[in-house]
Amino acid sequence: MKKLLIFLLLAMGAGMIHAQETIALNTGDITSPELNAQTRQATFRMAAPNAQKVELEASFLPPMKVQTPFGEMEQTGRVTLTKGADGVWTYTSEPLPSEMHTYCFYVDGVRMLDPNNVYQLRDIATYTNYLLVDGECTNYLVHNVKHGTLAKVWYPAPKLGMEERRMTVYTPAGYEDNPTRRYPVLYLLHGAGGDENAWTELGRAQHILDNLIAQGKAEPMIVVMPNGNGGQKAMPGEYEDAMYKPSFRNAKTMEGSIEVAFPDLVQWVDAHYRTLPDKQHRAIAGLSMGGFHSLYISANNPQLFGYVGLFSAAVNRMAQGENGHIYENLDQKLAAQFSPAPYLYYIAIGKTDFLYKDNVDYRQRLDQKGYKYEYLETDGGHIWKNWRIYLNQFAPKLFK
Repeated sequence: MKKLLIFLLLAMGAGMIHAQETIALNTGDITSPELNAQTRQATFRMAAPNAQKVELEASFLPPMKVQTPFGEMEQTGRVTLTKGADGVWTYTSEPLPSEMHTYCFYVDGVRMLDPNNVYQLRDIATYTNYLLVDGECTNYLVHNVKHGTLAKVWYPAPKLGMEERRMTVYTPAGYEDNPTRRYPVLYLLHGAGGDENAWTELGRAQHILDNLIAQGKAEPMIVVMPNGNGGQKAMPGEYEDAMYKPSFRNAKTMEGSIEVAFPDLVQWVDAHYRTLPDKQHRAIAGLSMGGFHSLYISANNPQLFGYVGLFSAAVNRMAQGENGHIYENLDQKLAAQFSPAPYLYYIAIGKTDFLYKDNVDYRQRLDQKGYKYEYLETDGGHIWKNWRIYLNQFAPKLFK
């Protein structure tokens, strides 16, 4: 028995040593990225002694223009790292602006994440590392403030042919403490290829709201972030038969299904959360496809939403389907929506966004009728950097 115990202890020790060796092999003593707090320059490192070329692809590098089926779009820029005598490749950036910067490596043409950086996120089917730089975008960071609660909530969706599907719901700090207080609601919609996790992981929505509310700049509000893919119950891996690769193109997205089903979602939220269930206390906003949904959901339901936000909206990208009536007679629907006008109708887009011309045309349509809206134009294209800016600017304007 004693010999057996010694054997087991030795085996356990060997296993622990092997695990520690694995950790050492994966991370070593390399720090990447390393941010200089004074200069705001970041140094990126990759150990690849046998590689012929290592490149960094990063959101802060000058973008490249590429042709896509959706028109000319910007692609993240790249730069080549310098190899050291120790086999570690290195690149030090220019001073970085305050932002959440994303990046990855290419080692001899093979895309790789940074093995020394545990901070990763998924955009559709692509994982990247990220680096947060404080400053003007301080609301993107976690600070010592009271935090709201994020919940993954299942709700019925009979008009989409589902007993249940999933959404993310943010309730502000203090929601659980006062069982009588009611709150306004922002419905925040993602873009094509996204899901109910997109706004919290890529958009930093919960951190933006936490900080704005703590600063007294935004009203405490509930934020509902549903899955805008009408053919899916939830993000990959979160429901039966969900082992699929996310795609930019999904079924039941821009052919009317989501718009038809949306009033039922609003009704369910009002029944299960302490909302202020009226137009004055209800907003809808979204990016790209979510902006498209926000436009047509609000136009078809003018009694529901007093605040509308179109972030880089795909305003005229509808597909044909049995729910095509959602997109018909838009001028008449806008006339009803703007009589009386919403408390806020907000349009924002980047100067080099491939949807820029569509948004110019849509604003001209509003201008011809004299409909008032607020417009924000930023640098850059169809990117999360802009959508985080828009939410940061839009949320403080709500429910005043």
